Amino acid sequence: MNDPSVIQRYFFRLSFKGTRYHGWQSQPNAISVQGTLEKAFTTLLRTSIKITGAGRTDAGVHARNYVAHADIPESVLELPGQAFLYHLNAILPEDIVVHDLLKVVPDAHARFSAVSRTYRYYLSRQKDPFLRDFICFYPFPLDIHAMNSAGSMICSIQDFTSFAKVGSDARTSICRVSCAEWNEDGDLLVFTMKADRFLRNMVRSVVGTMLDVGRGKIQPADIIAISQLQNRGEAGDSVPAAGLTLEEVAYPPEIFL
Repeated sequence: MNDPSVIQRYFFRLSFKGTRYHGWQSQPNAISVQGTLEKAFTTLLRTSIKITGAGRTDAGVHARNYVAHADIPESVLELPGQAFLYHLNAILPEDIVVHDLLKVVPDAHARFSAVSRTYRYYLSRQKDPFLRDFICFYPFPLDIHAMNSAGSMICSIQDFTSFAKVGSDARTSICRVSCAEWNEDGDLLVFTMKADRFLRNMVRSVVGTMLDVGRGKIQPADIIAISQLQNRGEAGDSVPAAGLTLEEVAYPPEIFL
């Protein structure tokens, strides 16, 4: 019999379609991914379960590999791994799925233990009603070479105040970006951005600014000048949330048991 006094911390990896959610974080009078997950865990385990995520996502943003953690008493987790996931996913709505449940060391944290996060933004030159929830339709001609030159500038920036949502409660605007590049596949354009951390609305405002570069409204080097002004009003418009997906959150291997 499991010891009821033993609490085990678990990481779990999940995917969600963010279209009908007001982002990850629970909030009054709005449906969130966090709130939906906590309700499902609590229903299945018959005890209140609080869940901590790797970070906020904006309303309408998707995640292919999001990570969260929960502290679960051993006494209530009686189902084997695959059976637990089967029953949990049966409770969850069709736009959220939990892929695995992994034991971690007690001080592992879904948000603070992460070493990097990778987002992708998807644009299409062709309008497609079947992909409208996942891809931003953008029919304008773009200079991809200039946009990738701007991407190299992004990797040299440290302070992203100019690309963050005004009024953000982040303790610091310093982010270390290791990748900011565009790839083209026919009518599909994909922007990949990897960093140790992200500010609210940061990817969407970076993409909007790079689209201004691609259309010749500003030059790649202007990205640096915009960042130095530390004023959100100097950067481009934020692109729609539907095109943005959190692709991966990475952690040091030693935190997993």
